[in-house]
Amino acid sequence: MEHSLRSCAGPVDNSRSPYATLRTLPFGSVRITAGFWAVRREVNRKVSLRHGYAMLEKAGNFHNLRLAAGKASGTYRGMHFADENVYKWLEAMAWEMGNAPDDGLCQLADEAIELIVAAQQPDGYLNSYYQVVEPHRRWSDLDFGHELYCAGHLFQAAIAFRRALNDHRLLHVATRLADHIASVFGPGKKEGACGHPEIEMALVELYRTTGNETYLKMAQFFIDQRGKRRMRGLGANGPEYHQDHVPVRAATEVAGHAVRQMYLVAGVTDLYMETGEPALLSAVERLWRDMTTTKMYVTGGIGSRFDGEAFGEAYELPPDQCYCETCAAIGSLMWNWRLLLLSGESRYADLIERTLYNGILSSPSLDGKHYFYVNPLMLRNSRYVRLSSNVSQGESLAGRPEWHSVACCPPNVMRLLSSLEHYFVTTDRNGLQIHLYGAFNITTQLPNEQPVSLAVETDYPWEGHIHIIVRETGSNPWEMRLRLPEWCSSFRLTLNNHYVQHPVLEKGYIKLARIWQAGDVVDLDLAMPPFLLMPNPRVDAIRGCVAIQRGPLVYCLEGCDQELPDSLLDLRIDASRPLVIHRYENLLDGIVTIEADGYLFDPQSWQGTLYRPVEDMPHTNRRALRLKAIPYYAWGNRGIGSMRVWIPTV
Repeated sequence: MEHSLRSCAGPVDNSRSPYATLRTLPFGSVRITAGFWAVRREVNRKVSLRHGYAMLEKAGNFHNLRLAAGKASGTYRGMHFADENVYKWLEAMAWEMGNAPDDGLCQLADEAIELIVAAQQPDGYLNSYYQVVEPHRRWSDLDFGHELYCAGHLFQAAIAFRRALNDHRLLHVATRLADHIASVFGPGKKEGACGHPEIEMALVELYRTTGNETYLKMAQFFIDQRGKRRMRGLGANGPEYHQDHVPVRAATEVAGHAVRQMYLVAGVTDLYMETGEPALLSAVERLWRDMTTTKMYVTGGIGSRFDGEAFGEAYELPPDQCYCETCAAIGSLMWNWRLLLLSGESRYADLIERTLYNGILSSPSLDGKHYFYVNPLMLRNSRYVRLSSNVSQGESLAGRPEWHSVACCPPNVMRLLSSLEHYFVTTDRNGLQIHLYGAFNITTQLPNEQPVSLAVETDYPWEGHIHIIVRETGSNPWEMRLRLPEWCSSFRLTLNNHYVQHPVLEKGYIKLARIWQAGDVVDLDLAMPPFLLMPNPRVDAIRGCVAIQRGPLVYCLEGCDQELPDSLLDLRIDASRPLVIHRYENLLDGIVTIEADGYLFDPQSWQGTLYRPVEDMPHTNRRALRLKAIPYYAWGNRGIGSMRVWIPTV
């Protein structure tokens, strides 16, 4: 395949992938203009990225690269995989600067890139820990060394600078390192794979960027190395911790370390889009069904166990002791994006939306300077085992930590927010598909080179009205497809103020096919009443409970919003009574709250006992009260107190 180095797409460019249904748009085709995501993007740009630089400096990440480059003296600081945080932060910087130039950000990025260029060794090798601390052990600890993992994040940062800014400096570093890896690993050379998958999808993207088929073959080599049970695992976790317990094509369930699992299947899906091997597609479809039907939280979060940051058994979904690492949720979004590209099916976009608004957005604070590493669905009296990797078991927190000793999550959030518009819209030979809703502009060319420009206006996710204006179009017919969210039970569609009585639905999308004219207007009204969700009865930990949802947002009770702040363990919700919404412009940067009727059960009747015979059940006094729920993503911004998503019913 002939490729030219070009500025195209965002994190994934499948514009030439032969086995994809939908195609990503060129970088810059979608611009977020206002509303919910514009606010968060501005905080990410003005606060988080600069804060990230300061934290990387404080934690020693840049110092380690200076040591490797011979520009500093002293000792190595932090984890042996500290380089990954610099690379993810740089990737975020590239997408952000590509959206809008910023001299301040550019200077910070230049400093980091110069360090990386100076640190790379003549043979192409680059890893500050193994250059400074254990230079004699390069490639000797595939289980825990993270050398290939860090390389993968470097590749992705390099691709971002090339695509967003036409900047080749990191790409030159990345291809030298990739060529070095290809000289070490492969058939007839060193065997094995990284204990932390990531390089697989990065190598596929490096192939898409450069056209060098060596990188695609290397991605397949590392995927084929999985399942040989050579990795020793961690603690009570066996080789599944490293995704080495079963060959990829034979896997039937998601297992082991949740982030590793997500990054691996994302790479496998990328490989399928390039090769079309049926066994790879069958494997990822099996794993997706297992995850979404037995091992996923209502927020889209994954990972039930602290031990190994891992998936548990089917239906093992405790709300109070779950892990739900932010990086695992981001990995899930990345995987579902690739599944959406290869299939065009709305179920993957539905899960992207659920995970984005709930399992991911719960990590960063509203001020952009603090992050959760894990995202529980219940908290008792300010105490949780590990809201931060910096906090010991049982210790209380005043709020989200501003950084972590293992700081994988903060820059991961930054790079996702910086590239977010990449996930809103795709194209195929028939037209455009809008997957996520927000206020944004689309300016692109369809595959037949027909120019198209649209403006999308909405107050989503607070309101379900989406207003789309066709600004420019060619003279040939094309399709506009609008996702009908899985949470939406009814909708109304008008075209140029005329009601569309029988809209066409296909693969979960409303299809409008016509010869469009500049000035055409589409209005989609998604009914957005609040509703209650009940769990599968096999999930023991939340049997008899309900959760509140409105639109894409899952809600929670936070102690500080209730009449009695310390009462969350004694509250019940009356599921027979209506839910009522209220808009607050000055609460938590502007939210919609939901109120419900409930009761406070008197805990004094159980004073001094945990268990008693049913026939001795005491008369229980209860007090009627109103429950007030906020969007789950917003919890913990007024201090860390009691919180719960799943509420017992009366």
